[in-house]
Amino acid sequence: QVQLVETGGGLAQPGESLTLSCAASGFTFSAATMAWYRQVPGKPREPVATIFVNGRTNYVDAVKGRFTIARDNAKNTVYLLMNSLKLEDSAVYYCKKNLGGYWGQGTQVTVSS
Repeated sequence: QVQLVETGGGLAQPGESLTLSCAASGFTFSAATMAWYRQVPGKPREPVATIFVNGRTNYVDAVKGRFTIARDNAKNTVYLLMNSLKLEDSAVYYCKKNLGGYWGQGTQVTVSS
């Protein structure tokens, strides 16, 4: 069965960096489009970044130039490198396998001074 396990969340100050990891299993990772989403209480879950099989990436405007999505097919892992964090980046971050709509359990990122 498909499993997605996010790690790497935590507390950071504005301007600092965090890297999230999502370890995937139960499917052919190298053939899957993967994405990171985030959600704050009371708001819909929103896409942050997507990485396609060919390595092409998409980002929401709010994180362009600060966040980088990357994948390591040998490790079945997708990453979200978050630089220059802002207070408004605080959210629960979720990993998603786009086809089939599978989600991880989420990891909390809190940016606070």
